[in-house]
Amino acid sequence: MGITRELVEFCDGVKYENLPPEVVDRVKYHFLDFIGIASRGSLVDSSQIVYRLVRDIGLSPEGAVIIGTDMRAAPEYAALANGAAAHSLELDDLHNESSLHPAVAVFPAALAAGVISNCDGKRFIEGVTVGYEVMTRLGKALNPGNHYARGFHPTGTCGVFGAAAAAAKILGLDREHTISALGIAGSQAAGSMEFLTDGSWTKRLHAGWAAHSGIIAAMLAERGFTGPATIIEGRFGFLHSYSGGAVPDKLVADLGKPFEITKTSIKPHACCRYKQGPIDGILNVMRENNLKPDEVKQVTLGILKSGFPIVAEPAELKYNPRTLVDAQFSMPFGAAVAILYGKASLNEYTQENIESARIKEMMKRVSCVEDPELETVFPRQWPASVELATEDGRKFSVRIDYPKGDPGNPLTWEELLGKFDDLTSAIYPVERRKKIVSRVQALEQEPSMKGFGQLVTA
Repeated sequence: MGITRELVEFCDGVKYENLPPEVVDRVKYHFLDFIGIASRGSLVDSSQIVYRLVRDIGLSPEGAVIIGTDMRAAPEYAALANGAAAHSLELDDLHNESSLHPAVAVFPAALAAGVISNCDGKRFIEGVTVGYEVMTRLGKALNPGNHYARGFHPTGTCGVFGAAAAAAKILGLDREHTISALGIAGSQAAGSMEFLTDGSWTKRLHAGWAAHSGIIAAMLAERGFTGPATIIEGRFGFLHSYSGGAVPDKLVADLGKPFEITKTSIKPHACCRYKQGPIDGILNVMRENNLKPDEVKQVTLGILKSGFPIVAEPAELKYNPRTLVDAQFSMPFGAAVAILYGKASLNEYTQENIESARIKEMMKRVSCVEDPELETVFPRQWPASVELATEDGRKFSVRIDYPKGDPGNPLTWEELLGKFDDLTSAIYPVERRKKIVSRVQALEQEPSMKGFGQLVTA
């Protein structure tokens, strides 16, 4: 049996009644996080342009909700808008071993499919679970470092498969039609890392495009359009085309043991995941030793090899960010705001701070190095090291094995609720926020995901 078919057979066998309680809990946990970031992302300038396009194409009163707005659109365009908005803040979840962001591709597609099928909460949970499984396992099998080296962004390339799998499950496609949905998705897999060169917005589009394409793939397959049954493992398939060091066995080894959604991180800081550990280390040293910013003379940060060209190189750009995207992927900038403000939230990632002389001066005190010791546990863990020297000659060091939000050091439900409130206070009144939380926490009781959409309109 081929890998694509084996993966689809596993997905077909996933039933709500057989899911472990911790998987159901994590679906709810990540869904609430997604709603928070998608709603706040609706305010971002790049999102407004996507909404303008969707509006020009045509809104649909009976369509799918664009989260955080009063707009409804054809499901595939709502998926595009919701994915792009949710990926704009750099606060979306991340799966360590695959180095990709599953929520922003899977949930927009699942919500869109939920409108088309008017499924209940249990079917929605099934769809999200298989979407995460397919997307993250593909990322692991590609070998993320190799995939990045070819210039691909795995959230975009693997995301379309996760979105198609989620949509196919929710739409009730049988195995053969689901295989075709994945086969079609394979010809839509896209996402270039070239946005790093000039801080442009295309990364934000990757998630929305993956969700949009995944819905299209599932709808085409449902109507009889065929796709190659060996799209993953074939001679011209995804693994061979998108990686020179793929490990196909990672796709189907121990499927669902455990489910990959339980190994997915939540971000507390508004920036690239490769920056989260170093920022945690800086905050720990500053707080535990009661240090003030003007006491800091030099900070040396140990960065994972895979993340180095993303957050530390080229040095000229990373020490001179010009746009918000530049700042989100600049380790020196993240370190500087952490030292100066004691946090690295959305409030710190602003154009004003990018242009701040005080932050630019602090960035000069930050050095980034590759730390070989960190590589021994990567990608299962994303560790970081921090060495900080003060003006009076003291030295402090710390290693972060599990950044905050990692499954090994997770945000509690209470902490996640705090993040949700911070993100959504500008979008929803208090009573609406409480209602969203209660409905998500009882998601398996939701009679209609189409009806759920009304809850997340502005």
